[in-house]
Amino acid sequence: MLAENRKSSAAQNMAHGQDHEHQHEHQAVPSDPALRVKALESLLVEKGLVDPAALDVLVDRFENKVGPRDGARVVARAWVDPAYKQRLLADAPSAIAELGYSSGQGEHMLVVENSPKVHNLIVCTLCSCYPWAVLGLPPVWYKSAAYRSRAVIDPRGVLLEFGTQLDEDAEVQVWDSTAELRYIVLPERPEGTENLTEDQLAALVTRDAMVGVAKVPPPGEKA
Repeated sequence: MLAENRKSSAAQNMAHGQDHEHQHEHQAVPSDPALRVKALESLLVEKGLVDPAALDVLVDRFENKVGPRDGARVVARAWVDPAYKQRLLADAPSAIAELGYSSGQGEHMLVVENSPKVHNLIVCTLCSCYPWAVLGLPPVWYKSAAYRSRAVIDPRGVLLEFGTQLDEDAEVQVWDSTAELRYIVLPERPEGTENLTEDQLAALVTRDAMVGVAKVPPPGEKA
């Protein structure tokens, strides 16, 4: 959480700095959350509990190295290997660890499968619990109050805003993540991918599809 907020703080400060270049009469003042994160980080560094360099490495790992790519590889393997798919649905942490991906959240993860008749949507109604181990840092919209409330109240409306339209007879199942249990969606494999390699399939899988707000587009189509 600290790493996530620290990155958010840096992004907010950068945005304020860019705005200040165009509005010299206004002073760029960090937002209250950014100031609180900065104060907390300074205190932890002062007490020797946090190494700023190690924190930078952690942020870089989840933003640039994990991203959604690890999750995409898990999905692609499940698409091409039916036995692996069954292990993934039965015991996600163990199956994900087979591919070398694990973290402190690894013991508490569940994979839910989309089908033509069932579409799964992931949310965290209390905060922003998210499967960092395979999807990296959560997007800003996932943490917003609007998404956290409307995903439960009006999931089809939320999906439409993301450009995802379901058949009328398709059921939408909403899964509420917690600190103890994180979810990841196994999207439907798109048509026209029968001859693609596992790496090519992984390249099609998006973060939004693994959260459930989108479907994986066929080759050549944009998400």
